[in-house]
Amino acid sequence: MKIDGHIHSPYCPHGTKDTFYQYINRAIELGYDQITFTEHAPLPEGFEDPVPDKDSGMKKEYLKGYLRDLEELKKEFQNKITIKSGLEIDYIEGYEEETKQFLDTYGPLLDDSLLSVHFLLKDGTYDCLDFSSGNFEKMIEVYVSVDSIHQTYYTTVLKSVTADLGNYKPNRIGHITLADKFKKDFPPKGSFQKKIDEILKEVAKRGMELDYNGAGFFKKGCGVSYPPPEVARQAMQMGIPLVYGSDAHQAKDLNQGRDLMNL
Repeated sequence: MKIDGHIHSPYCPHGTKDTFYQYINRAIELGYDQITFTEHAPLPEGFEDPVPDKDSGMKKEYLKGYLRDLEELKKEFQNKITIKSGLEIDYIEGYEEETKQFLDTYGPLLDDSLLSVHFLLKDGTYDCLDFSSGNFEKMIEVYVSVDSIHQTYYTTVLKSVTADLGNYKPNRIGHITLADKFKKDFPPKGSFQKKIDEILKEVAKRGMELDYNGAGFFKKGCGVSYPPPEVARQAMQMGIPLVYGSDAHQAKDLNQGRDLMNL
């Protein structure tokens, strides 16, 4: 079965306005049997989005419309492709209870979801790890070293895996090596394999899945999947299911990187 488990939508505030129909018809052309729309969920109540345009997540008032649209599309395309309703939920350290409350409310309406780390906390301040190369460079000043950013990222991913987010916690962890997005511009000196080992151990223990994300191949500062092939192989050897995700923010990005990945 050909699946894409990580697709964005016209509801993405920092994506394109490509319609659901453009995504779905392109997926059908590419031979997909099943796709999940995983729009960036509204950020928790009280959390101040650190990116300049405050557009990391969908506005909460649009959520019902997003889910309603998907329910209608599931019926319309039921004989051509399986469509799943999902969200990409941010794990934000310090906002676990708010995230749990959100999932308790909206989790029953979802078929599938991702839990991802984009925001890192240091000394009471949050930064968006993957916003831009320039922002990452500013983070280095705060964190003192590139390695410290990576270490904090993997520590936060581990917390996301082990966090109690209730009965509707997403079962798939998004792009677990996203810290590599700017690695060509800002290469780390050390290895983070021990942290990755810890993460994979906890993922396997909980019967969770990994997002095998093709977007990294097309990021100039990265050039490889999230996670890279060696980590993907390690996960598979541990019995962790890998679910391909294009992380498409426009219809033409569907299938990105898939031919370069071990699927």
